[in-house]
Amino acid sequence: MTTDAALSARTADTAVPARVGVLGGGRMGSGIAHAFALAGARVVVVEVDGAAAEAAASRISDALGWSVDRGATDRALPDLVAAVTTATDAAAFAGCGLVVEALPEDADLKRAGLARVEASLTDAAVLASNTSSLSIDALASALQRPGRFVGLHFFNPVPASRLVEVVVGKATSDPVVDAAQAWVAGLGKTPIVVRDAPGFASSRLGVALGLEAIRMLEEGVASAADIDAAMELGYRHPTGPLRTTDIVGLDVRLAIAEELQSRLGERFAPPDLLRRMVAEGRLGRKSGRGFYEWSEE
Repeated sequence: MTTDAALSARTADTAVPARVGVLGGGRMGSGIAHAFALAGARVVVVEVDGAAAEAAASRISDALGWSVDRGATDRALPDLVAAVTTATDAAAFAGCGLVVEALPEDADLKRAGLARVEASLTDAAVLASNTSSLSIDALASALQRPGRFVGLHFFNPVPASRLVEVVVGKATSDPVVDAAQAWVAGLGKTPIVVRDAPGFASSRLGVALGLEAIRMLEEGVASAADIDAAMELGYRHPTGPLRTTDIVGLDVRLAIAEELQSRLGERFAPPDLLRRMVAEGRLGRKSGRGFYEWSEE
């Protein structure tokens, strides 16, 4: 049986891979690990050192406890916590059917991490990046098996979000795309398939709206709350663009905007207000202050 045929057969038998790896245990990586654990996978999260691994384990355990308390799962908390392990060596990914890279939005950092992970995987495994704006083809340039590589762009907060973008590179094989869609559905989320284009679908549209909202605030058109209310009440957006930027992280939005500016032109140039707030450490919810004040979570 060929590698792709084996992948198709395995996908038909399981909602998600039995063993899933996540490279990076920050907010997004922990959320991805959380989602796969709830779906029944055994998950290993690899971090840069022991302290970061312990922090990721604590973060995921707390999130799983929240899911149990909210009735999002019938499984016992000890079983869920036991399904997630942490490590500091990519060799821990051996045996994973899927590994999702969830490192910061830095192309060189991601390429190095992806190459390191690929060396620990079998030919049948799928490697994915959670990038929100970087080119899948450019990231694949560091890999020996680009046909087994795909973008899986999750949204924050991962467990509650309903969408995952499946980003298809030029070399990504059709069975890998099919498997990725099936696994996303197995998480209880909706996959959309987009080709590797700047900003994909969601980041390009979301950042365009967010940047214009920041410009409006900078120009004194209206308050942050009123700008958000315009979109929430007038267009039925669940959260307005400025509150969404706080949730995503102003630093993340700035990095995406800079990437899109370099590839699509000045219409994605970050406003001075955004640069200034990031420089001041006003990153949104994760720092406690952005366009809004956030209480401790």
